[in-house]
Amino acid sequence: MPPAGYWELRLTAPEDSAESLTNFLWELGALGVIEEDAGLLRAFFPDSVDASERERRLREYARSLARLGFAPASEPHVQPLADGNWAEAWREHFRPVPAGRGLIVAPPWEVPPPGERLVILIDPGRAFGTGHHGSTAGCLAALEDALERARPTSALDIGTGSGILAIAAARLGVARVVAIDEDPDAVAAAAANAALNGVADRIACAPGHAARLDVAPAPLVLANLLAAAHRHLAGAYRRYVAPAGTLVLGGILEPEADAVRAALAAHGFSAGRVHRVDGWATLTLTAPHATLRAPR
Repeated sequence: MPPAGYWELRLTAPEDSAESLTNFLWELGALGVIEEDAGLLRAFFPDSVDASERERRLREYARSLARLGFAPASEPHVQPLADGNWAEAWREHFRPVPAGRGLIVAPPWEVPPPGERLVILIDPGRAFGTGHHGSTAGCLAALEDALERARPTSALDIGTGSGILAIAAARLGVARVVAIDEDPDAVAAAAANAALNGVADRIACAPGHAARLDVAPAPLVLANLLAAAHRHLAGAYRRYVAPAGTLVLGGILEPEADAVRAALAAHGFSAGRVHRVDGWATLTLTAPHATLRAPR
């Protein structure tokens, strides 16, 4: 390994699975992920991260995508970091990107001039969520739609990552947002990004396990996780979403959407609009109304 103490994990991904593989590399703890020509994905990790374990997990995930009908990716492999200046390479690939109808997500080193779109500044650090990924873009579009229908006074963002959804909610007028993540690095990144956007006083960033949160029910709950996590958390979402409140779920591959929808329906949620971006589905659901008790 190079003196800088980093290594890279490479594989070549077909167009239809590149976004999902990029998402998974972030989930594995990559410091940065770059997509180069011909579908080459390069993910950068510190020496403290087990290379063989990450390679094994990526291989298994790529095979699971192939079983879902996606074109197969190449075998992943680990190699010494050829370009020690990976951080600059990542910055070159992180450009402002429009999201939804009225947002634009940008890095702090390339702030767009004032325009019609509301600017969300994100420095991802070690946390997932820049707006470039289909699941995040779908969540931002669904969030815009939800806030056009109603403007809740509070929201809960589960698995906040970079804080992008919590920040967008606050910038779009939600008065108070609680942003939760199991990863301390993500909590720190979200807090820093909230300050960068001038909404630190309206976003409370805290560590927490998604299945065991001690929070008051919120009228709007956002969760950009993976499909398996949504199915596991279906009962918990029923506790977290206020009666008749809105639940926005991202990180779902389109073939997995029906199973997630069914899991939530079993807990009383009704399905609404589905946003589809680059093979990813974002579900908007409505919690059941409070059960009325007969008078004594």
